[in-house]
Amino acid sequence: MLYLETPRFILRDYVPSDEEAYFHLKSDPKTMYYLPDIRLFTREEARQDFGAVLADLLAPQRKFYFFHMEEKSTREQVGSIGYTVTHFTPVGKLVGAGYFIYPKFWGRGYTTEAFRKVLEFAFTQNDVYRLSTGCLAENVGSERVMQKCGLIKEATHLDSEWHDGKLKTRLEYRMLKSEWNALSSGKSL
Repeated sequence: MLYLETPRFILRDYVPSDEEAYFHLKSDPKTMYYLPDIRLFTREEARQDFGAVLADLLAPQRKFYFFHMEEKSTREQVGSIGYTVTHFTPVGKLVGAGYFIYPKFWGRGYTTEAFRKVLEFAFTQNDVYRLSTGCLAENVGSERVMQKCGLIKEATHLDSEWHDGKLKTRLEYRMLKSEWNALSSGKSL
């Protein structure tokens, strides 16, 4: 079982007893507003989705590295953060990262703190070569997390995503292992 810590958080693999918390998080309309394609609506959907998450933990080539995120002091669930492996290559894994945090925790630096730990794990312990992520341009808080963590903006896709009844602009960010190494050693990119 993977278990990571930051000053304020525990980031860990999901366990069977997390099923209800998983459903509550992924069915929350405010938390999942920008992620409608993975939002859950029924307990049956949650049971199937969560079962796939638990099964992947035992897979020979694990793909799902999203962690249950909880406050150390209260053990309260804050959200989920991590990445999914999209390709295994000879030079390392290519992954798509993300996070979804309960709104009551927004604006406190929580996601930045936890995402930095995820990046450290990805590039130093999990053979990740390239991490990609993005958000809608209107999701300023999410973009700030990417910027604070040192990710590099690669693209702005104007009117490229249908969301909440209209076309919206999507921003794409990345980090390569070499960029992580330079950033973590204090060298400029």
